[in-house]
Amino acid sequence: MSAPLDVAGLQARLRVFSDERGWEPYQTPKNLAMAMVVEAGELVEIFQWMSPEASTRVAGQPAVQQHLSEEIADVLVYLLQIADRCGVDVAQAVERKLRLNAAKYPVGQASASLAAARQLGTDEPS
Repeated sequence: MSAPLDVAGLQARLRVFSDERGWEPYQTPKNLAMAMVVEAGELVEIFQWMSPEASTRVAGQPAVQQHLSEEIADVLVYLLQIADRCGVDVAQAVERKLRLNAAKYPVGQASASLAAARQLGTDEPS
């Protein structure tokens, strides 16, 4: 298993990387969000037109895993930069969201089905 994710450390490295290249003026929240969506599209494209079973099967193939890791990293890089630019503490945001989801989908009342989520007053699990 790899070391825990050092969000602040990664954000600092990304800031230096960007600053060294003079990219800071272009890395607005809007531009970063748009770039992240492009990268997310490239991630989705890996599985486009596959059945759920096929997508699960191919995800374990070394060549696909390599491609997935690159696209996931691209999405995460932009997401971390957005959070950094907007002053969002990613760890705190995730902890808060986990607490909200635990309250929204209590164990024993929420299952993996869309029908169960709808009974709790939501469209689908978040």
